[in-house]
Formats: sequence, structure tokens, C-alpha cells
Amino acid sequence: MATTDNVFEQIKKINEHGKEFWSARDLYKLLGYTEYGKFLPAIERAKESCKNSGQNIEDHFAGVSDMVKIGSGAERAVADYSLSRYACYLIAQNGDPRKEEIALAQTYFAIQTRKQEVHELQIEDGKRVYLRDEMKEHNKNLAKAAKEAGVINYANFQDYGYMGLYGGMRQRDIHAKKKLKKTAAILDHMGSEELAANLFRATQAEAKLKRENILGQDKANMAHHEVGKKVRKTIKELGGTMPEHLPTTDHVKESKKRLKKGQKDLIGRG
Repeated sequence: MATTDNVFEQIKKINEHGKEFWSARDLYKLLGYTEYGKFLPAIERAKESCKNSGQNIEDHFAGVSDMVKIGSGAERAVADYSLSRYACYLIAQNGDPRKEEIALAQTYFAIQTRKQEVHELQIEDGKRVYLRDEMKEHNKNLAKAAKEAGVINYANFQDYGYMGLYGGMRQRDIHAKKKLKKTAAILDHMGSEELAANLFRATQAEAKLKRENILGQDKANMAHHEVGKKVRKTIKELGGTMPEHLPTTDHVKESKKRLKKGQKDLIGRG
């Protein structure tokens, strides 16, 4: 008999976007259910748990239709779910605990889900550290370009860029919105998505000042505001989350610590 790992991995599928998923109609048999209909209440309880955890249900429980053979070569459509690893974990947690298969699935998906979370955090930490360093460098370049354009009040110039990107919010407003301590720098508490938006704003503002030979505080302010506004418009058109609504993260130095610890762990295992 195959190991538990192999059993669940064998029925895993990969979609056209390269993402893994499990079919509910494949999964219910491995979880000890004799009928798909009896498995559906566990799915509904899992969806409720998903909602209560603040996750988007559709991201983890995608309703689909599959064609199955019913004899004589004929086929008919049956309802199914494409489930993420997290969805499988929630289903196992909400399944019949008297079933041995459920207990095994709880252990397997709990371990695998935790591994995935750690891996995703490592990726996010790496992106945050890289983008934060890039922001430091490009903010220096932007400050230099602003000075050459005749900007005297740089804080005011920066505010105009933020107002364009954050829908009218100045640095102090963003600071308050993110509920940061007075001494905290807003860039140090941004995730990679928000940092990337600000990096695009900074690089394009610098380029615009130079390309159009903009001179004077007022004109430079308006140019920075225009760039920020266009970045915001692009995010909206792509269906993204507005930067002021993105979650506040721990200080970027915590990301650096986790990455350093991860490297030490790898060396220790080597």
C-alpha cells in the first residue's frame, strides 16, 4: 500500500496556470466516505471556516463541472470542486474524526500546509528585503532629480506623490491609517506589493522630471502627483487592492532575520 503522502500526492492535479489542486470527487473516497453527497457537509463546514479566517472562499473552493461516463459511451456533467491544499486541510479538520482516514489527512495536510506557508513567507521576505533596498536607492535618485528641478521642500514633494498613489492621503495620513508608531517609517512596514507600487512611482517620477526638464517646486509637485495617480489608476484597472488597504507588516528587519535564520538552518543541515 502507498504511504499517506503518496496517496494524496497521487490524486493531486496541476491546472493550466501551474497551480496544484485536488478534485473533491477524488478526495472523498480517500477520506473514507462512501458517497459524494455525504461528503458535501464537510465541504460546507470547511468553506465556513475559510470565510471566518478572512480568506476568499473562491480562491480555495472553486466550483466546477466534470464530464463522467454513464455507459454506452455517453457522458453527463456532475458538480465538483477544485480544492487548494488549504481547502483540503480545512475539509480534513471539519471531517468525521471517527474515520481513521480523516485523522491521517489532518496530519498530512496540516504539515504540508505549514510547509507551504513557511515557503511563501520566505518568498515574501526575500521580495520585501530586495524592494526595500531598491526603494532606498531610488529615493536617493529621486531626491537628487527633485533638487535639480528646483525642489526646496522635499517632504512636500514626496507628499504629492503619495497623494496621487494613495487617493489624496499624505504621509501622515498613511502613517495613521496603518496604525504605526510615531517613530516608524511607513516604507519599513509595507509588504512587497505595496513596495513595488511605490518603487514604480519613484522611478517614473524621477524619469519624468528629467525627461520633461521640469523646473520649480509647484511643477515638480504636480508631476509627482500625476505619476502617483497613474500608478493608482493602473492598479485599479488590473483589479488590484488599493495601497492604503494592503495589510501593515512587521518591520522589514524581521524579514531579514527570518531569511538569515533560514540560511543558517540550511547550512546546519548541509
